[in-house]
Amino acid sequence: MGKLFKRMWQYMAAALTGKFNEVADPKVQLEQAIADAQEQHRRLKEQAANVIANQKQTEMRLSRTLQGLEKVNGSAQQAVLMADEAQRKGDDAKAADYTRAAESFANQMIALESEVEDLKGLHLQSTQASDDAKRAVAQNSSMLQRKLAERQKLLSQLDQAKMAEQMNRAMTSLSETVGQDVPTLDEVRDKIEARYAKARGVAELEGESVEGRMLEVEQASMDTAAQTRLSEIRTKLGIAASPGAAPATQPSEIPEGEARPGA
Repeated sequence: MGKLFKRMWQYMAAALTGKFNEVADPKVQLEQAIADAQEQHRRLKEQAANVIANQKQTEMRLSRTLQGLEKVNGSAQQAVLMADEAQRKGDDAKAADYTRAAESFANQMIALESEVEDLKGLHLQSTQASDDAKRAVAQNSSMLQRKLAERQKLLSQLDQAKMAEQMNRAMTSLSETVGQDVPTLDEVRDKIEARYAKARGVAELEGESVEGRMLEVEQASMDTAAQTRLSEIRTKLGIAASPGAAPATQPSEIPEGEARPGA
């Protein structure tokens, strides 16, 4: 039963993860990945700083112990010289005191020399660890820089993909019905072309009808009368008729009191 629940839980977790990845924004996920990488790099730098600090402390302890060893060595040598001098002067008490002091300094030297050896080994290890930490930080920094450059590339590709998807949706909406009450562009074009063709057909029929011919005759008569009137006006004004102008129509009757031309 426990195995069954475990398998069910793993299945549900995988299914939920798949659904989450489907709806998750890739840009947000990318920023999360970069933030996680930056956080790991920060922790690595802190650990490396601790390792380097330990190496520096060991180095300072070794230097301080070496200085102490040198000082104790000098004190031991001075005690031996003073004991020898007291011995030559016949002062056995002072010679014994200086000898005991020299022995004490010698014991300190032995302890300090042992400590120096231990610190040298520890310093060697800490130096190696410090070098390894520096290399790890440098390598991880290079990886982080590559990830940051890759982020810019991926963000650019993501923007291009979004633009392409938007263009695809726009082009699809031009050829497919968006909804039940929204016509497509093709349907609207067909409707407009049908109305335009019908209007031209009706115009052609009107032009071929008797009423259309009558309108043409009436228009022609109006144009002729207008040209005649213009010719009369030009004659009274003494202006020659322009080339291509229609000749003035001779009046059929001459009013009384006016002589005919040539009379």
